Amino acid sequence: MDSAAPPGLSLVTVCSLLACCLQVLAAVLLTHRYGGQSSAEDRWVLLWLFYDVIVHLTLEGPFVYMSLVGTVETSEGPLAELCELNKHFLQVALSVCELYGGWMTFCPDWLMGSPHLDTSSRLYLWVYLVFFNGLWVLVPVLLLVQSWFCLRSLHALRTDTDLKSRKNM
Repeated sequence: MDSAAPPGLSLVTVCSLLACCLQVLAAVLLTHRYGGQSSAEDRWVLLWLFYDVIVHLTLEGPFVYMSLVGTVETSEGPLAELCELNKHFLQVALSVCELYGGWMTFCPDWLMGSPHLDTSSRLYLWVYLVFFNGLWVLVPVLLLVQSWFCLRSLHALRTDTDLKSRKNM
């Protein structure tokens, strides 16, 4: 970080925050378009997934593009498979990968005393580091909890059905 630059709202900061707002707006519009008759909970999940895709496409575009082309060629849309039976498996896998990636990004810097993290400004510390990075922890954890409850209830239903069918034999 350039220590000579005054802390506050520079042009780069304003452009960065504007880009984040545009990414959120795009995710909201895509969710509105493709969310359809989904429940409110599923629309929030879809919003997060669209936002996640948009962020990764704008920051890691070529890698994400090549990964998506190879996996969604036969589907009718990039998130079509999420609506099928694999929803919670994919949700758990992506959430764990997101948490692992965040940990591997920040943990080494924390262990070295954070020499690469400029926390001298309240904007950098609370808006960028805590708020934005906190979202990348909070949302995957909430998605993991949602999947855990859904999979637990599915397992309980299956166990009850299995017990009833065994008694009838």
